Amino acid sequence: MSATLSRQRKRIADPAFRWFVTLAGASVFVILAGMVIRTTNDAWPIFQYQGFFSFLTGDQWLAGSSRTDSDFTGTYGAWPFIYGTLVTALIAIVIALPLALCVAFYINQLAPKRLRNPLSYSVEMLAAVPSIIFGMWGFFWLLPNVLRPFLEWLESTFGWINIIGWKPFEGPVFGSSYLAAGIVLAIMILPIITAIVREVIAVNPVDQQHAAYALGATRFEVMRKVVLPSSFSGIVAASMLGLGRAVGETVAVMMLIGSTKSWDGSLLSAGDSMAAHIAARFGEATPETTKALMAIGVVLFLFTMIINIGARLLVWRIGRVSGDAAV
Repeated sequence: MSATLSRQRKRIADPAFRWFVTLAGASVFVILAGMVIRTTNDAWPIFQYQGFFSFLTGDQWLAGSSRTDSDFTGTYGAWPFIYGTLVTALIAIVIALPLALCVAFYINQLAPKRLRNPLSYSVEMLAAVPSIIFGMWGFFWLLPNVLRPFLEWLESTFGWINIIGWKPFEGPVFGSSYLAAGIVLAIMILPIITAIVREVIAVNPVDQQHAAYALGATRFEVMRKVVLPSSFSGIVAASMLGLGRAVGETVAVMMLIGSTKSWDGSLLSAGDSMAAHIAARFGEATPETTKALMAIGVVLFLFTMIINIGARLLVWRIGRVSGDAAV
């Protein structure tokens, strides 16, 4: 009797568990669709009023004072914020990725065994630090004591550089700038990328490394020609995760980028980003401006989707070329 009841419970439990996990998986799509539909619906009047591409490429942001949903009196161009987001995120990933690779290789391949666990815990602890802490530390200590002298040195030494009309280090130096925000963002995403890359390197097949050593390869050659190629898809995924955080970061960028509505080609100039502008203006925005900020949110959402889809396609392509069945 008890055996029969046990079999009946198993027959009921298996389909119930299958339906439960199916619903849990489907809830992700429902939440994503709800976010997309609601934010796009709220932003649609601005896209109709301004024009989608005019909204993306316009460089003037003059908030209107209308308090109705159909009357618009302002001018809304999101390009200064899009540009600031792209520049700061690009600076962050260019600085953070090489450093993350170096730290991950050191922890896994070069560090003494007694240091590996403390270093790994330290990296994971840094990854858990809230962004407001990075922002406050960057604004009150790093910017006046380290970044501003560094930016002044860049301006005095490389301010003459002109690349087809683009002067990346042209002054004056005010402190808060694209470069300052990008450097602090790099420090923020460095532990995230490092932690993932370290895990990817740690599961690299040891027999391949031993085979390379047996053929006479040096430690550097093993890391460069064996570990790095086989871990490349994981490194790309880690980089895209860090880039996604850099694109969507709000508080730290708001404190360090300067929060201006204009944009400039110089990395030493102040600007703004999409997430930082939304956070700074949302509390005082009129209903008209709120819809414009929602439109920026839609654009930011599109950016993160493009980054994730591009990363997935790149990893898939690398997997096809290298024959990595796990990708």
